[in-house]
Parts: sequence; structure tokens; C-alpha cells
Amino acid sequence: MQGTRAAVLAVLLAALAAMSAPAQEVPFLRSPVLTLDQERLFVDSQTGRALTEALEDASAALAAENRQIEAELIAEERDLTERRAALPPEEFRAMAEAFDEKVVETRRVQDAKARALAQRREAGQQAFYRQVLPLVAEIVRERGGVVVLERDAVILSAEQVDITDEAIAAIDARLVPEALDPSGAGPETGGEASAE
Repeated sequence: MQGTRAAVLAVLLAALAAMSAPAQEVPFLRSPVLTLDQERLFVDSQTGRALTEALEDASAALAAENRQIEAELIAEERDLTERRAALPPEEFRAMAEAFDEKVVETRRVQDAKARALAQRREAGQQAFYRQVLPLVAEIVRERGGVVVLERDAVILSAEQVDITDEAIAAIDARLVPEALDPSGAGPETGGEASAE
């Protein structure tokens, strides 16, 4: 049984090597099955990088805001602690309760901002993939493909059936990274694309 598997694998590898050999002469292999690395499509395209950078900037700004708020709350707590001996117990208790409520409300507001940022990230990525789908569909039609598989899900394939680089080039040529809206509205197209 293992001998049969090894023989089949050897035949597959030989076939793939043969298909890969004329790669310099033929720009791609016509195949009904194509592969695509979705993560690299996002990470390596100008539009995906623009979205990532915008969201990283927003995340850094939120982190800086959180540090500033934390420093202010620590200073306020220290001041309250220093004033405790000079205040009547009832007045101090009221001030301490007000401070605790302020801390809880501040945490709630900042947590909501962090959740909104995570939602913007998710919505932005979904908008990106909606925008690039027509471009990928064009490549699939040009290649005569009928199905596209995630590259990571494929055990073995000829390099020429992967359309990731071609799709990244199309995205960079036809989508406008500067017009990207990280709120999830998506990038604008620099040319018409159809999924027909």
C-alpha cells in the first residue's frame, strides 16, 4: 500500500516538474482549477496595506489615548488619597465613589472604542474582498478556470495555476489605495470590473 502511494506521488511530482519546465515560455498554465493565497492578496497589495496602515494608526492613537487617560486617573487617585486625611469621612466616601464610577465609565467607553476598531478592521477586510472579487473573476475567466481553491488547502499543484501575483498586480493597477475607507465602505475602483 505504501509502495503504491510512493509510486503515485512520484508520478505526480514528475508530472508537475514537466508542467513547470516550460514556465519561461508560457506565462501560465491553462487549468480549470486555480489557486489563490487570500492572505497574501490582502497583505501584499497596496490597497490591503493601506487599510492595514490606517487601522494600525487608529489603534496606536487609541493606545496613546488609553495611556494618557490611565496617567490622569492615577494622578487623580493619588490626589484623592493625599486629601483623605483632611476630608470628613462622608465627603471622602462620596468623592471615592464618584472616582470609582468615573473609572468604570471610562473603561466602558474605551472598551467600546476598541470593539468599534475591531469591527472596522473586519468590515474593511470584507469590503476589500468584495472589491477585488470582480478582478479575480476576470483573471479566472481569462485563464479558463472554473474553480479557485485557497492555496493553503492544496497539497500539491503546479506553480502556474496560482493566480495570487496576477491578482495583486490587477488590484494595484485598478484600485485606489488612497480612497480606502477603513470604516468598511471599501476602496474605490480605478477602472471598471465585472464579476459576470
